[in-house]
Amino acid sequence: MTYENLDRKLVNALLRDGRASLRSLAEELDVSVTTVSNHISDLEEQGIIDGYTPVVDYGELGYDVTAIIQLKCEGSALTDITDRLREHKQMTSVYEVTGDHDIIAIGKFTDTDHMNEQIKELLVDPDIKESNTSVVLNAVVENQQFELDV
Repeated sequence: MTYENLDRKLVNALLRDGRASLRSLAEELDVSVTTVSNHISDLEEQGIIDGYTPVVDYGELGYDVTAIIQLKCEGSALTDITDRLREHKQMTSVYEVTGDHDIIAIGKFTDTDHMNEQIKELLVDPDIKESNTSVVLNAVVENQQFELDV
């Protein structure tokens, strides 16, 4: 098995179970625990694996409203606005994009009143020229990761 192949298989195993022990990973991949440990360390150092987090169902915690917020802003203010959005605890994703808008942010809210309150806080910024908010009716696929080709 090549080094790259082993890394891809290791990433796929961790995608299936991010809490797997080094021993169980080693058994699954038919390599030593030391090899698994070294490869995981290398993948972390390279930034390929960037932490281990639980997959949280925010809807089960009362965050039933997902909003997609599209913003047009002054070019020089783009970084300031994305920084503020990144620091906003309920924004799960923030993207600088091409097309009609400059920023797309995705947020989770407890209800539409809470969403409206948070969005209005954003829109007082004079550097935001236009906004468009869509409320998600049904999340068909969300936070999906995919296994790598081996």
